[in-house]
Amino acid sequence: MKRFTDNMKMPKDAGWLVPGLQVKRWFVLIFVGAVFIALGLLILSDVRPIFYIMEFIKKFASKVSTEWIAFALVMFGAAIFFKGWQKTNLSMLDIKNGKENETILEALYRRRKLNRGPKIVAIGGGTGLSMLLKGIKHITNNITAVVTVGDDGGSSGRLREEMGVLPPGDIRNCIAALADDEDLVTKLFQYRFKSGEGLEGHSFGNLFLTALCAITGDMVRAVKESSNVLSIRGRVLPSTLDDMKLVAEMEDGRIIHGESNIPEAHGKIKRLFTDPKNCKALEEVIIAIKNADLIILGPGSLYTSVIPNLLIEEIAKEVALSDAKKIYVCNIMTQPGETDGYTVSEHIQALMKHANSRKIIDTVLVNDYIPSNLADKYRMAHSYPVKVDTDNIKRLGVRIFSKKLIEDSKEGLVRHSSHRVARAIYYWYRRTQKVEKTSIFARH
Repeated sequence: MKRFTDNMKMPKDAGWLVPGLQVKRWFVLIFVGAVFIALGLLILSDVRPIFYIMEFIKKFASKVSTEWIAFALVMFGAAIFFKGWQKTNLSMLDIKNGKENETILEALYRRRKLNRGPKIVAIGGGTGLSMLLKGIKHITNNITAVVTVGDDGGSSGRLREEMGVLPPGDIRNCIAALADDEDLVTKLFQYRFKSGEGLEGHSFGNLFLTALCAITGDMVRAVKESSNVLSIRGRVLPSTLDDMKLVAEMEDGRIIHGESNIPEAHGKIKRLFTDPKNCKALEEVIIAIKNADLIILGPGSLYTSVIPNLLIEEIAKEVALSDAKKIYVCNIMTQPGETDGYTVSEHIQALMKHANSRKIIDTVLVNDYIPSNLADKYRMAHSYPVKVDTDNIKRLGVRIFSKKLIEDSKEGLVRHSSHRVARAIYYWYRRTQKVEKTSIFARH
């Protein structure tokens, strides 16, 4: 597979000829403008090389004085020249998230490639979605992150209860993930207060989003303004603006209210639903899904991060109807209190059941490597590798794509590598595209 555009190095001399930079056209415009300026000045100076051109102009426009022709040419040339100059400067200066020691040419090439990348909609929440976005932003700038708003714990829960806003935590993490990780403003956005009456436990980003929401009167506008401050790639959208709370019905008949209480119930979840029952999807989310080339579900907590988005009927319906490629990134380890003992097929079945459709997933991406020295903390927490039950997955009509997805760890920790996950997804997406094109060509 080709390396990401962020790591691409261009030849120093030939690089400017690469298609798609949108700079060459403005160089040409500068050249044409300069020619017209020179032509006008030469006419005024009556220089011999353009004598015959001047004679032709005189005959063609005998009723117009030479001075007016010269003036018109100078002005026309100046207009073209400065237009080209302006556009060249805009193309070169409007480079966001430039890397240290990266040349202007490399930055331009990277940005143009990212702007022409696939339209990706990533649906989820929690740390799983933010992890995914850190890798996906190196593939395309056309990203829409759809974030669940069911969180009611920690700083988000406190702000939700005290200020009546949508929980900002997951949204904040996704905004930061799509920004430049080394940027000081991003570090500020993620800063969490460790002391202070009323401040302890809150992150600056959560408070910032809450304040912006109060000023603008709308969480969507608050998110947009925050995204502008951090100059993120793509956009982050809450799945709904309704005050959505999660409710789980357990196998033993218990009804558990609240996202943070569900894993603590320590039981098998029969079904998940929302309060209020029929939450309305954000219109921009529906438009993004309709226009998507690729839809990614997960990774993340199955019942408290991924499924909540599919409980919004409009979102589940549009995902099922979409012609985009659809892939589910399955969790590597089972999650105590949510997916104890679950296989990959059971993860998929839960998604399909709550979305009320089997058409929301084409392929499941699974990890094919577990460290031999798996850390004891997983066993102690009753968390185990998710079993890939191939036959059951295929019976659901879902293909399997397996890759090493975890970061290398001497301690035996199992954590998704954002770059490995993103590379695997992009490789699968491009390969699927090629197979389809070959199939269409063969039929004709």
